[in-house]
Amino acid sequence: MATLGKPQRQHRIARLLEEQPVSSQVQLVELLAAEGVVATQATVSRDLEELGALKVRIPGGSMAYAIPEHSKDRPAPDDHLRRLMGEFVVEVAHSANLVVLRTPPGSAHVIGSAIDRAGFVEVLGTVAGDDTLVVVCAEHVGGAEVAGRLAALSGL
Repeated sequence: MATLGKPQRQHRIARLLEEQPVSSQVQLVELLAAEGVVATQATVSRDLEELGALKVRIPGGSMAYAIPEHSKDRPAPDDHLRRLMGEFVVEVAHSANLVVLRTPPGSAHVIGSAIDRAGFVEVLGTVAGDDTLVVVCAEHVGGAEVAGRLAALSGL
């Protein structure tokens, strides 16, 4: 069993809530334990609060935790992404189904994480270095279209 840091644990909690109905904090502690993650009910309670999780009625009438796409306390992903892109992205280039973003040293991972969380269906994933980020785009969309969208968000 491992004690994960808060970001890793919250990522697992969010994934578990997406994958299956979870009706109680005790059930969530047990699901985490089944994955080898040590967490107390109090810790899970705080994590659910920070994630903005709510209990919602699911088909069949029972209640389960869910994380709304846009919690009221969090900026919309596009707003958050626009702010970060405008602040950190200095260059946008593309080739085939790839987009390459340049940032100041130490900033590429911040942009990569924001793009990942924005949930663009045309983005398969990101790979961040120190000052360079590669965005892998769906083949049917291509890098040019995504590069244009990201450049516009960056103000470039």
